[in-house]
Amino acid sequence: MITIAVFLLTGTIVGFLSGLFGVGGGIILVPVLAFMLPTLGVPPTSVMQTAIGTSLAVIAIHSISSVRAHQSLNGIVWQAFRGLAPGLILGSFAGAYVAHSIGTETLRRTVSIGAILIATQMMLDYKPQINAALPKPFSMAMVGVAIGAASALVGIGGGSMTVPFLTWRKVEVRKAVGTSAACGGLIAVAGAIGFACSGLSSGHTQSNQVGYVSIPGLICLASTSIMTSGYGARAAHKLKPQMLKRAFAVFLCIVAVALWAK
Repeated sequence: MITIAVFLLTGTIVGFLSGLFGVGGGIILVPVLAFMLPTLGVPPTSVMQTAIGTSLAVIAIHSISSVRAHQSLNGIVWQAFRGLAPGLILGSFAGAYVAHSIGTETLRRTVSIGAILIATQMMLDYKPQINAALPKPFSMAMVGVAIGAASALVGIGGGSMTVPFLTWRKVEVRKAVGTSAACGGLIAVAGAIGFACSGLSSGHTQSNQVGYVSIPGLICLASTSIMTSGYGARAAHKLKPQMLKRAFAVFLCIVAVALWAK
Protein backbone atom coordinates (compact mmCIF):
# COMPACT_ATOMS: atom_id res chain seq x y z
CA MET A 1 0.00 0.00 0.00
CA ILE A 2 2.87 2.40 0.76
CA THR A 3 4.37 1.73 -2.66
CA ILE A 4 1.05 2.44 -4.37
CA ALA A 5 0.55 5.65 -2.37
CA VAL A 6 4.04 6.89 -3.26
CA PHE A 7 3.45 6.13 -6.94
CA LEU A 8 0.08 7.92 -6.99
CA LEU A 9 1.48 11.04 -5.29
CA THR A 10 4.54 11.08 -7.55
CA GLY A 11 2.34 10.80 -10.63
CA THR A 12 0.28 13.80 -9.51
CA ILE A 13 3.37 15.98 -9.16
CA VAL A 14 5.00 14.77 -12.36
CA GLY A 15 1.87 15.37 -14.43
CA PHE A 16 1.65 19.02 -13.36
CA LEU A 17 5.37 19.63 -13.98
CA SER A 18 5.08 18.02 -17.40
CA GLY A 19 2.39 20.44 -18.49
CA LEU A 20 4.03 23.47 -16.86
CA PHE A 21 7.56 23.07 -18.19
CA GLY A 22 7.13 20.79 -21.20
CA VAL A 23 9.19 18.04 -19.56
CA GLY A 24 8.30 14.43 -18.97
CA GLY A 25 9.12 14.36 -15.26
CA GLY A 26 11.58 11.50 -15.61
CA ILE A 27 14.05 13.21 -13.31
CA ILE A 28 11.51 12.61 -10.53
CA LEU A 29 10.15 9.31 -11.79
CA VAL A 30 13.44 7.45 -12.18
CA PRO A 31 14.75 7.96 -8.61
CA VAL A 32 11.33 7.13 -7.09
CA LEU A 33 11.02 4.00 -9.21
CA ALA A 34 14.59 2.92 -8.45
CA PHE A 35 13.81 3.14 -4.73
CA MET A 36 10.37 1.49 -4.82
CA LEU A 37 10.67 -1.20 -7.53
CA PRO A 38 12.51 -3.69 -5.28
CA THR A 39 9.33 -3.85 -3.17
CA LEU A 40 7.61 -5.21 -6.29
CA GLY A 41 10.19 -7.96 -6.67
CA VAL A 42 12.45 -6.33 -9.27
CA PRO A 43 15.99 -7.73 -8.85
CA PRO A 44 18.87 -5.31 -8.14
CA THR A 45 20.58 -6.22 -11.41
CA SER A 46 17.75 -4.68 -13.46
CA VAL A 47 16.31 -1.99 -11.17
CA MET A 48 17.78 0.96 -13.09
CA GLN A 49 16.79 -0.37 -16.50
CA THR A 50 13.27 -1.03 -15.25
CA ALA A 51 13.08 2.40 -13.61
CA ILE A 52 14.08 4.10 -16.87
CA GLY A 53 11.84 1.96 -19.07
CA THR A 54 8.82 2.47 -16.79
CA SER A 55 9.50 6.20 -16.55
CA LEU A 56 9.41 6.52 -20.34
CA ALA A 57 6.19 4.47 -20.54
CA VAL A 58 4.53 6.77 -17.98
CA ILE A 59 5.69 9.87 -19.89
CA ALA A 60 4.30 8.39 -23.12
CA ILE A 61 0.84 8.10 -21.58
CA HIS A 62 0.53 11.35 -19.65
CA SER A 63 2.04 13.38 -22.50
CA ILE A 64 -1.22 12.83 -24.40
CA SER A 65 -3.13 15.04 -21.97
CA SER A 66 -0.37 17.65 -21.90
CA VAL A 67 -0.11 17.83 -25.70
CA ARG A 68 -3.89 18.18 -26.09
CA ALA A 69 -3.93 21.02 -23.59
CA HIS A 70 -1.07 22.88 -25.30
CA GLN A 71 -2.61 22.35 -28.74
CA SER A 72 -5.95 23.74 -27.56
CA LEU A 73 -4.05 26.93 -26.66
CA ASN A 74 -2.23 26.98 -30.03
CA GLY A 75 0.99 26.29 -28.15
CA ILE A 76 2.79 23.79 -30.43
CA VAL A 77 5.06 24.68 -33.37
CA TRP A 78 4.41 21.66 -35.57
CA GLN A 79 7.10 22.66 -38.08
CA ALA A 80 9.73 22.26 -35.36
CA PHE A 81 8.17 19.01 -34.17
CA ARG A 82 8.22 17.51 -37.67
CA GLY A 83 11.85 18.51 -38.11
CA LEU A 84 12.97 16.90 -34.85
CA ALA A 85 10.72 13.82 -35.01
CA PRO A 86 12.81 11.44 -37.19
CA GLY A 87 15.92 12.02 -35.08
CA LEU A 88 14.00 11.75 -31.82
CA ILE A 89 12.65 8.33 -32.79
CA LEU A 90 16.01 7.02 -33.98
CA GLY A 91 17.98 8.41 -31.04
CA SER A 92 15.59 7.33 -28.28
CA PHE A 93 15.11 3.82 -29.67
CA ALA A 94 18.86 3.34 -30.04
CA GLY A 95 19.52 4.82 -26.60
CA ALA A 96 17.14 2.33 -25.01
CA TYR A 97 19.05 -0.57 -26.53
CA VAL A 98 22.45 0.49 -25.24
CA ALA A 99 21.33 1.75 -21.80
CA HIS A 100 21.79 -1.62 -20.09
CA SER A 101 25.30 -2.17 -21.49
CA ILE A 102 27.11 1.10 -20.72
CA GLY A 103 27.85 3.08 -17.58
CA THR A 104 25.65 6.12 -17.13
CA GLU A 105 27.60 7.93 -14.39
CA THR A 106 29.59 10.08 -16.81
CA LEU A 107 26.48 10.80 -18.87
CA ARG A 108 24.47 11.86 -15.82
CA ARG A 109 27.18 14.27 -14.70
CA THR A 110 27.64 15.67 -18.20
CA VAL A 111 23.90 16.34 -18.47
CA SER A 112 24.01 17.89 -15.00
CA ILE A 113 26.70 20.38 -16.03
CA GLY A 114 24.84 21.12 -19.25
CA ALA A 115 21.62 21.78 -17.33
CA ILE A 116 23.40 24.28 -15.08
CA LEU A 117 24.85 26.11 -18.10
CA ILE A 118 21.46 26.23 -19.81
CA ALA A 119 19.76 27.44 -16.62
CA THR A 120 22.35 30.22 -16.26
CA GLN A 121 21.78 31.31 -19.84
CA MET A 122 18.02 31.44 -19.38
CA MET A 123 18.23 33.20 -16.02
CA LEU A 124 20.57 35.90 -17.39
CA ASP A 125 18.59 36.01 -20.66
CA TYR A 126 21.82 35.85 -22.66
CA LYS A 127 21.03 35.63 -26.38
CA PRO A 128 23.66 33.80 -28.45
CA GLN A 129 24.22 34.93 -32.00
CA ILE A 130 22.24 32.25 -33.81
CA ASN A 131 20.14 32.52 -36.96
CA ALA A 132 16.52 33.20 -35.95
CA ALA A 133 15.22 30.56 -38.37
CA LEU A 134 14.96 26.90 -37.44
CA PRO A 135 17.78 24.77 -38.92
CA LYS A 136 17.33 22.81 -42.13
CA PRO A 137 15.65 19.36 -41.90
CA PHE A 138 18.89 17.34 -41.71
CA SER A 139 20.32 19.54 -38.94
CA MET A 140 17.03 19.38 -37.03
CA ALA A 141 17.04 15.59 -37.32
CA MET A 142 20.61 15.41 -35.95
CA VAL A 143 19.60 17.58 -32.99
CA GLY A 144 16.69 15.18 -32.49
CA VAL A 145 19.05 12.17 -32.47
CA ALA A 146 21.18 13.77 -29.74
CA ILE A 147 18.18 14.75 -27.61
CA GLY A 148 16.45 11.40 -28.09
CA ALA A 149 19.51 9.31 -27.26
CA ALA A 150 20.42 11.30 -24.14
CA SER A 151 16.80 11.29 -22.97
CA ALA A 152 16.33 7.54 -23.39
CA LEU A 153 19.57 6.76 -21.59
CA VAL A 154 18.42 8.54 -18.42
CA GLY A 155 14.63 8.11 -18.72
CA ILE A 156 13.57 11.72 -19.28
CA GLY A 157 11.32 13.38 -21.83
CA GLY A 158 14.05 15.69 -23.10
CA GLY A 159 12.43 19.00 -22.12
CA SER A 160 15.60 20.19 -20.40
CA MET A 161 17.25 20.14 -23.83
CA THR A 162 14.37 20.74 -26.24
CA VAL A 163 13.01 23.90 -24.58
CA PRO A 164 16.37 25.74 -24.51
CA PHE A 165 17.13 24.69 -28.10
CA LEU A 166 13.82 26.05 -29.35
CA THR A 167 14.03 29.27 -27.35
CA TRP A 168 17.54 29.85 -28.74
CA ARG A 169 15.97 29.53 -32.17
CA LYS A 170 13.59 32.34 -31.26
CA VAL A 171 10.54 30.16 -30.58
CA GLU A 172 8.45 31.96 -27.95
CA VAL A 173 8.99 30.21 -24.62
CA ARG A 174 5.38 29.11 -24.09
CA LYS A 175 5.29 27.55 -27.56
CA ALA A 176 8.71 26.02 -26.90
CA VAL A 177 7.24 24.35 -23.81
CA GLY A 178 4.26 23.05 -25.78
CA THR A 179 6.43 21.78 -28.63
CA SER A 180 8.75 20.14 -26.11
CA ALA A 181 5.79 18.30 -24.59
CA ALA A 182 4.95 16.85 -28.02
CA CYS A 183 8.59 15.90 -28.61
CA GLY A 184 8.80 14.33 -25.16
CA GLY A 185 5.83 12.12 -25.92
CA LEU A 186 7.50 10.86 -29.07
CA ILE A 187 10.79 10.22 -27.25
CA ALA A 188 8.93 8.32 -24.53
CA VAL A 189 6.98 6.09 -26.92
CA ALA A 190 10.09 5.06 -28.87
CA GLY A 191 12.17 4.69 -25.71
CA ALA A 192 9.57 2.64 -23.86
CA ILE A 193 9.20 0.28 -26.82
CA GLY A 194 12.98 -0.01 -26.97
CA PHE A 195 13.26 -0.88 -23.26
CA ALA A 196 10.41 -3.37 -23.47
CA CYS A 197 11.99 -5.08 -26.49
CA SER A 198 15.55 -5.04 -25.13
CA GLY A 199 14.35 -6.53 -21.84
CA LEU A 200 12.48 -9.30 -23.61
CA SER A 201 15.33 -10.05 -25.99
CA SER A 202 17.81 -10.31 -23.10
CA GLY A 203 15.61 -12.85 -21.33
CA HIS A 204 14.42 -10.45 -18.62
CA THR A 205 11.05 -11.91 -17.62
CA GLN A 206 8.89 -10.94 -14.63
CA SER A 207 5.22 -11.78 -14.15
CA ASN A 208 4.29 -8.11 -13.70
CA GLN A 209 6.58 -6.65 -16.36
CA VAL A 210 6.96 -6.37 -20.12
CA GLY A 211 10.70 -6.37 -20.64
CA TYR A 212 12.03 -3.44 -18.61
CA VAL A 213 8.58 -1.86 -18.09
CA SER A 214 6.80 -2.43 -14.75
CA ILE A 215 3.05 -2.73 -15.29
CA PRO A 216 2.02 -1.86 -11.66
CA GLY A 217 4.33 1.16 -11.66
CA LEU A 218 3.04 2.27 -15.05
CA ILE A 219 -0.63 2.01 -14.04
CA CYS A 220 -0.26 3.83 -10.71
CA LEU A 221 1.93 6.65 -11.97
CA ALA A 222 0.10 7.22 -15.24
CA SER A 223 -3.37 7.22 -13.68
CA THR A 224 -2.67 10.37 -11.65
CA SER A 225 -0.16 12.14 -13.92
CA ILE A 226 -2.56 12.19 -16.86
CA MET A 227 -5.14 14.04 -14.73
CA THR A 228 -2.83 16.89 -13.69
CA SER A 229 -0.74 17.59 -16.82
CA GLY A 230 -3.54 19.68 -18.36
CA TYR A 231 -3.54 21.98 -15.32
CA GLY A 232 0.19 22.52 -15.72
CA ALA A 233 -0.21 23.36 -19.41
CA ARG A 234 -2.89 25.96 -18.64
CA ALA A 235 -0.70 27.48 -15.93
CA ALA A 236 2.16 27.77 -18.43
CA HIS A 237 0.03 29.90 -20.75
CA LYS A 238 -1.08 32.23 -17.94
CA LEU A 239 2.41 33.06 -16.69
CA LYS A 240 4.46 35.88 -18.23
CA PRO A 241 7.18 34.57 -20.60
CA GLN A 242 10.07 35.94 -18.52
CA MET A 243 8.61 34.47 -15.34
CA LEU A 244 8.23 31.11 -17.07
CA LYS A 245 11.82 31.28 -18.30
CA ARG A 246 13.13 31.91 -14.80
CA ALA A 247 10.91 29.22 -13.31
CA PHE A 248 12.23 26.77 -15.87
CA ALA A 249 15.80 27.82 -15.06
CA VAL A 250 15.18 27.05 -11.38
CA PHE A 251 13.70 23.69 -12.37
CA LEU A 252 16.80 22.90 -14.43
CA CYS A 253 19.01 23.63 -11.42
CA ILE A 254 16.98 21.12 -9.41
CA VAL A 255 17.39 18.61 -12.23
CA ALA A 256 21.14 19.21 -12.30
CA VAL A 257 21.56 18.67 -8.57
CA ALA A 258 19.43 15.53 -8.65
CA LEU A 259 21.39 14.09 -11.55
CA TRP A 260 24.72 14.84 -9.92
CA ALA A 261 23.73 13.42 -6.53
CA LYS A 262 22.03 10.28 -7.87
